[in-house]
Amino acid sequence: MDFRVYLLAVTAFLAGVAETICVGILPEIASGLQVSTAAAGQLTTIFSAVFALAALAAVPFVARTGARVALFASLMTFAVANLIAAASPGYASLFGARILMAASCATLILVATRLAASLTEPARRGRAIGIVFMGISGSLVLGVPIGMQIAQWWGWRAVFVAIALPALPLGIWLGRHVPHDVAPGGAAPGAPIAWRAMLGQRRLMAAQCVTITMIGGHFTLFAYLAPYLQALRAPDATTLAALFVAFGVAGVGGAWLGGQSSDRLGATRALWCCPAVFLCAMAVLPVAAASRLLFVPAMMLWACISWSISPIVQSYLIRTAPELADASVGFNVSAMHMGVALGAAFGGLLVERGALLLTPWAGSVLVAVALGCAGLALRPKRGERRAPAETRTSM
Repeated sequence: MDFRVYLLAVTAFLAGVAETICVGILPEIASGLQVSTAAAGQLTTIFSAVFALAALAAVPFVARTGARVALFASLMTFAVANLIAAASPGYASLFGARILMAASCATLILVATRLAASLTEPARRGRAIGIVFMGISGSLVLGVPIGMQIAQWWGWRAVFVAIALPALPLGIWLGRHVPHDVAPGGAAPGAPIAWRAMLGQRRLMAAQCVTITMIGGHFTLFAYLAPYLQALRAPDATTLAALFVAFGVAGVGGAWLGGQSSDRLGATRALWCCPAVFLCAMAVLPVAAASRLLFVPAMMLWACISWSISPIVQSYLIRTAPELADASVGFNVSAMHMGVALGAAFGGLLVERGALLLTPWAGSVLVAVALGCAGLALRPKRGERRAPAETRTSM
């Protein structure tokens, strides 16, 4: 695998830490800025909202500037945003820094995914994309706990400094050693034309819906996993932390598995198999809850498969319509956060009504919709024989 792919995974790791770190240091931020915990929690909400919108806007930006310039500019902006956050005199400036941080992260993830695919031969593109997403999932396992420890030692501002420092040399090195253009097979169409073409293709939009509904099903439970675990088994703080570490480790494995399966099974077959297996894994969770020995492996399987879908969908999008890859991947980065919002809202409705223990079943309903969307994405056009997407696009 090209060494640059691993450095792109490091940039994804930093973006993942930036997105989730406020959850881990929420009390310190609230106390340091003298705001309520609820207000501090909005720093994560605004990040996700801006990320979803910025991922769409990043597509024409990357098309105009080229991947190399976009990557360098977004990493420099990311570093500056984190330094502004570290120096924020009040809540308003930190809120603004989070907006800037989210916009740069959206561009980072878009460019890192596309570059990883372009730096790798077609047979290994799924694995390359999976490595990038291992960086994101790894941020949950390593980045957030390390950030929490830094906050305990030196305060919450030091956490943002620690995130900014690696971004500077990464931006300089990658800005000199990655290709300028990632459009496959020549120049890609202009952004407006690409958007219209993508929105008009049933298969591409059905695959995007797989991301939204499967991640939505996952977050129906995951957004409330801590209270769900407490309601099931009432773990102490140490046990609860260990369960989340186990979840994160399984997530890292899932990102790798998604890349491997899209290459070995083919992106077409993997697109259907992933939500099918995930539906079974999620439905098993409440059944396995009666036994600790069964529940922990079931939870880890659920976590693993949940992180597999993004590399699979993006590999499918790139292979099905390589000329629309920038628009498709950009929309998919946004679709991930649409799924997060959908699942968190759906689960929240249940929790408000005292139905916390029903969240796995409700999430399974959304995953069943994802399975139906996968079938729609794989359904051949009228008069066209079924063939793997990657076979068609490579001809």
